[in-house]
Amino acid sequence: MKVHQKDFSEALLSTIITTETAMKRLIERLLVKNKPVFAEKKLDLHGEFYKEGNDPFTPDYSSSVSIGVSEENGELIDLHTIIIWECHRSFLGISTSKKIPGSTISGELIDESVEDVESELVEYMSDFLEDYPPSL
Repeated sequence: MKVHQKDFSEALLSTIITTETAMKRLIERLLVKNKPVFAEKKLDLHGEFYKEGNDPFTPDYSSSVSIGVSEENGELIDLHTIIIWECHRSFLGISTSKKIPGSTISGELIDESVEDVESELVEYMSDFLEDYPPSL
């Protein structure tokens, strides 16, 4: 859901923080539940909550969750990332890092619920396990 700077509010900030917290807990829960299943196939399952920046309403702030699968030797095989919130500056529809007169700040908030994201990640993991090892 695209949000323009004029719509940035305490309620939106609260929604962003609540969603980030819920997604972080989701990743932790999924890792505890699924790491042993991946270990049986000699794979490592990794999950992370990433956040760049300190203020969600400043350009270049972003938060996301990722699930990654690697071989025992640490080589990454696959990565699935879901962006929670991104804030950026644009000028005439083109992203820019410079504060140009006439540029605007907007954000993009995930439209899916935590339950929808959980379903997506569970499906991703089960599809990965089903298709592994890849045929040569």
